[in-house]
Amino acid sequence: MHETIFILDFGSQYTQLIARRLRELNVYCEIHPWNKVPALTPAVKGVILSGSPHSVRETAAPNPDLSGIRGKLPLLGVCYGAQLLAQQGGGEVLPSKIREYGRANLSTVVSGDLLFKDVPSNSQVWMSHGDTIASVPDSYTIVASTADVRVAGYHITGETTWGIQFHPEVFHSTDGPTLLRNFIIAICGCKQDWTPGLFVEDTVKALKEKLGNDKVVMGLSGGVDSSVAALLLHKAIGQNLYCIFVDNGLLRKDEFSSVLDSYKHMGLNVKGVDASARFYSEMQGVSDPEQKRKIIGRVFIEVFDAEAKAISDVKWLGQGTIYPDVIESVSAGGPSVTIKSHHNVGGLPETMKMQVVEPLRLLFKDEVRRVGNALGLEKNILNRHPFPGPGLGIRILGDVTAEKVRILQEVDYIFIDGLKKHGLYDTVWQAGAILLPVQSVGVMGDERTYENAVALRAVSSTDGMTADWCHLPYEFLGKISNEIINKVKGINRVVYDISSKPPATIEWE
Repeated sequence: MHETIFILDFGSQYTQLIARRLRELNVYCEIHPWNKVPALTPAVKGVILSGSPHSVRETAAPNPDLSGIRGKLPLLGVCYGAQLLAQQGGGEVLPSKIREYGRANLSTVVSGDLLFKDVPSNSQVWMSHGDTIASVPDSYTIVASTADVRVAGYHITGETTWGIQFHPEVFHSTDGPTLLRNFIIAICGCKQDWTPGLFVEDTVKALKEKLGNDKVVMGLSGGVDSSVAALLLHKAIGQNLYCIFVDNGLLRKDEFSSVLDSYKHMGLNVKGVDASARFYSEMQGVSDPEQKRKIIGRVFIEVFDAEAKAISDVKWLGQGTIYPDVIESVSAGGPSVTIKSHHNVGGLPETMKMQVVEPLRLLFKDEVRRVGNALGLEKNILNRHPFPGPGLGIRILGDVTAEKVRILQEVDYIFIDGLKKHGLYDTVWQAGAILLPVQSVGVMGDERTYENAVALRAVSSTDGMTADWCHLPYEFLGKISNEIINKVKGINRVVYDISSKPPATIEWE
């Protein structure tokens, strides 16, 4: 088993960031709800307690028994975790007189402390708390302070246990990576052996042992997650992997043929199924976004199920589930409110009597790309922007018709192709066009027009959980707008979406 750091999740919005920072340092870690911690094995080298939206002063605040960890394994409490350790040890946590949210600077750092090695006394940190540690027991040594927070960091004498009031995982904590490196390498003694190459080697070996000569069927989308999962399965079981690529009529222009061709060049055993007419028929006259999503999801399952049943003796269903999906489904506060009903986290229709195999369920999106690169995945898929499962069906506001899809495909093609030609594609996390259910007046030549408007959307992000709109050059936007209006009949107005997430989502529906 890999050397592992356990991260106990108390519901912080930053918990996944802690894990990502450790993975970037090539150290394997797992996130577990604070009340569902697995048994500690020799592979577990340390534990981190996350922040939380709760206050330790609440009657029903998360308050796990840490006696099996403290003094036995290195332990780091972050924000809420630090307050919890202080309170459990007999210290006092009170409402802050001066609430600290955002940037702050350490005013003092105790020289020689292992956790703060190479962290300067003026280091910028990110605070996010409404409580403060008013006092700590005698065995707790304060090792860092800010101008407003006396106990910004402490060490428990005789233990490899620390608490810090700030968030080292957040980008704005400038020496956060140094502090986390100190904890996981110098204090926990991790070897930094979690690499893409080793993941491929271990996963293929495990898949061979798990699947043997069994057949696996898997739906491909053209995206990086399902493609990398398929390559891992193919490497393990070869032609016993049966891939199905369904054209729901809501893909990008020429995407079905080009991606299908790429898959065949990779040696995958893949069948393309054009079911676009059926999807259009089922969605006819439906404008409600949630209904559209459900129809697209249901029809996909029906088409996929029929194709899967045509293959004899299939025992497994392959899926491209990744780690954030797994975390979300067992989060500290229970599964969060449904935001994307098409999102599939290991679920199976009751009619499909198969077991699930998910080769990527331990990886974050950026790790999936690194593994795909190690596997030699073609660049046009490896670097492809995320694309929603319902495709253009949720980028056409209102009802969906074949003609609306054709128009949006042309607009989308001009936008995405323009980003590539101008060297902007790889600076953008996700981009696309939205066909709006409004018409606006325009003038073309000497004639008055009354045609459709489209919105262009481009965002920067690391994982899609938050996103900022991309500040694309005005000259580029002007050129693309002009090209769309000139080349796509039915469009006479182009707008650019400058909303960030939150409060807006990346998609419009």
